[in-house]
Amino acid sequence: MNYFKLTTVLLTIFAISSAFASNPAQQKYDTLTQLQGEWKLAHADKQEGGATKKGPAAKIIGTNKTAISFKVIGRGSTLQENLLPGTPKEMATMYHCDDFDNCGKIKAKHYCAKQNQPELILDAEKSSDKKVVMSCDMSTSLCNSSEGHVHRITHELSEDKNNLKTTYSIYKDGMHKKDSVYHFSRK
Repeated sequence: MNYFKLTTVLLTIFAISSAFASNPAQQKYDTLTQLQGEWKLAHADKQEGGATKKGPAAKIIGTNKTAISFKVIGRGSTLQENLLPGTPKEMATMYHCDDFDNCGKIKAKHYCAKQNQPELILDAEKSSDKKVVMSCDMSTSLCNSSEGHVHRITHELSEDKNNLKTTYSIYKDGMHKKDSVYHFSRK
């Protein structure tokens, strides 16, 4: 290969990788995929709020049972989250890019124990390098309703990627009702 062709190939690779790296939605999707694996609830003294003080979560604090898991499926196109697997309050959230080849937005659908399915979109302004905030998609009827629903999901990954704080913000009657906060440690 001559010098000109090699330079052209290298510049093309650089341009593609730069475009990929500068895509904020793709970067946040990549952050979410770093959560892949099984997580247990951190010790009781690390927990906050009522979500881990009662119900199924309280019963698995201090154990090695999986409290949340993340799995990349669909050849990388979707991240599946399972909260409190194997319990009566098990819930799932599916995260994906609006277009896998050109990720412009991250979308999610939360399958809730409240027996509804709020749709969420990435809130890029509230997100950061280690924090992904998904807010209710206000173009959907549930997010605008008075029905109680998960209105925001926030995942905050520690610097060492071994600890995770996840907050589910619950809205009812158009107002913030409470936050269910969980602190996890990677298994």
